[in-house]
Amino acid sequence: MSGGSFLCTLGNLYLLAIFARIVVSWFPVQPGSTFASIVGFLYTITEPVLGPIRRAVPALRLGGMGLDLSPIIVVFGMRILLGLVGC
Repeated sequence: MSGGSFLCTLGNLYLLAIFARIVVSWFPVQPGSTFASIVGFLYTITEPVLGPIRRAVPALRLGGMGLDLSPIIVVFGMRILLGLVGC
């Protein structure tokens, strides 16, 4: 596996983790369950990237709720970077 191919695979797996985090955020998590372990893992690997962006860009207010824009920003940014690498 070449360096570029490895980087593409790693980047795409990280994007998949971000999408998985978005989807699991819609469901309640029972502490101590297998699902909670999966959610915890997804948060552990994605929060170092999403957290600083979330703090820099406030949530978009939609009535009484807010839309977290950090996953959208990270996905677009990563797609641009991966495109520059040739993925």
